[in-house]
Amino acid sequence: MQFLEFAQICERLEGTPGRLDMIEQVGAVLPRLGDDELLVFVRFIMGRVFPDWSPQKLGVGPNLLYDAVAYVVGTKRDAVREAINATGDAGLAVERLLANKEQTSFFIQEMDLLDVYQDFERMAAAEGQRSQREKLRVAQKLFGNARPLEGRYLARLMLEELRIGMGEGNVRDAVARAFDIDVRLVEHAHQAMNDLGEVALLARQNPAALSSVTIEPFRPVKMMLAQAGTIAGQIEDHGEVAVEYKYDGSRFQFHKKDGVCRIYSRKLEEVTGSLPDIVRQLEEATADHDVILDGEAVAVRDGRPMPFQYVIRRFRRKHQVDSMMEKIELVPRVFDILYLDGETLMDRPLAERRRLLEDVLKVHIAPQFRAGDVVGAEAIYTEALNRGHEGVMVKVLDSPYTPGVRGRLWVKVKPGVETLDLAVVGAEWGEGRRAKMFGSFLLAVQDQGRLLTVGKVATGITDEVLADLYALLKDNVIARSGKEVTLEPQVVFEVGYSEIQTSPNYESGYALRFPRFVQVREDKSVDEAETLDALVERYRLQKNGQGSGTLPD
Repeated sequence: MQFLEFAQICERLEGTPGRLDMIEQVGAVLPRLGDDELLVFVRFIMGRVFPDWSPQKLGVGPNLLYDAVAYVVGTKRDAVREAINATGDAGLAVERLLANKEQTSFFIQEMDLLDVYQDFERMAAAEGQRSQREKLRVAQKLFGNARPLEGRYLARLMLEELRIGMGEGNVRDAVARAFDIDVRLVEHAHQAMNDLGEVALLARQNPAALSSVTIEPFRPVKMMLAQAGTIAGQIEDHGEVAVEYKYDGSRFQFHKKDGVCRIYSRKLEEVTGSLPDIVRQLEEATADHDVILDGEAVAVRDGRPMPFQYVIRRFRRKHQVDSMMEKIELVPRVFDILYLDGETLMDRPLAERRRLLEDVLKVHIAPQFRAGDVVGAEAIYTEALNRGHEGVMVKVLDSPYTPGVRGRLWVKVKPGVETLDLAVVGAEWGEGRRAKMFGSFLLAVQDQGRLLTVGKVATGITDEVLADLYALLKDNVIARSGKEVTLEPQVVFEVGYSEIQTSPNYESGYALRFPRFVQVREDKSVDEAETLDALVERYRLQKNGQGSGTLPD
């Protein structure tokens, strides 16, 4: 497939309002692709270059993009920035610049899909002091060979924000349609493989194998998520349940095979070098077993848990790790096992996985209590709060482990204000002493690959925190218009609110009343931001007098 054809498909999808029509269009394309093309096309159409589990990262920011385009069109970086400011969309701006570019000496060479992917691999492989120069060289080559429409989607792919509405759910359904397979089999295989490109290839080559796909060590899967709920509701629906402490820590996934150990964050980034103490403790505790464990890293001082902010400092530490270990002690609390000695355990019920976990580990296991009545479960909840934890998790005993799924088989119960995890997509410059920092932030929910605005937050942020947020976000600026800036969506805020209201002022159709900044969720990716469907459900429950609805973990 020529990259121009891919761009044309994207353009058609971008103009297609109906979800089913989009699925049908993509489903019609997949069967005619070669095997290598199928892998790449499926990833690209979701706006991703590499699978979620892959350690490869493109590492292209807005400034590098500006420089590459400026070189190709014969102008300066500021001119590219101004063009992007005028549209608010890097892809559309690059398309227009390439359409109007001066005559150059570049020889335009036709690009196919695999050529572009191989160049992206070269960019990801660039390391060391000259890495940015190499990435720039490859980006210049790509834009030099790109027609205007190709430039639109090259730019968006480099920033990993395609804006055409083909999220995982739509692509999953398109794969099922293309190869006439039950969508549940596609979903099952995707949960284990964590790469819809490989799932699509297997669906074509050996569809019967989809039901027997297994997870593999050193290929992390998404973590099972929870919704907010009540103890009484879970016991009424399911009878006896498992109750566990809800820690104010950070999720991890520990992998061990043949004596090799690695640990991954909630974003599926390898953090082995940052958490050598956790790795060492779990390596010793698992003896001769090969395992994949799910757990939480908790910071402690004098036996009491410390806030999440202390934990995340350890996760992001890359240098002087030993000195940070002395300042912040982390302990593992393991609550699930997904893989044991070559066998995948995700489809087994929670109660059975717990028995296997207790056979493998004698230490570092998160306490679990059985409760069949509300009074007993409430007592465990009170004990959790007294011990300094956030609350409790209430889990259905026969629940399988479903990676990446927000379901009611696990619910969390904790006191406090309702919060949402939202993607930061823009900001506005402050005033007065805050004039050189961002003073408010534009927030969005995600909806099948699109980010739809839902409001702004400016309260609950001290000057010190504002300075930290500016340092975190300043390099993500894509466009500027007066006091407002558009940001490459890479950061998630946890935001409290008093009520959800309908509103024509934001793309989602909803707005938050009295939003208040809580914290940066450094452990979450934009893909884990609140979905529009979940927001609508919160609003519905709120109108029916049942609170603000469900909360993603």
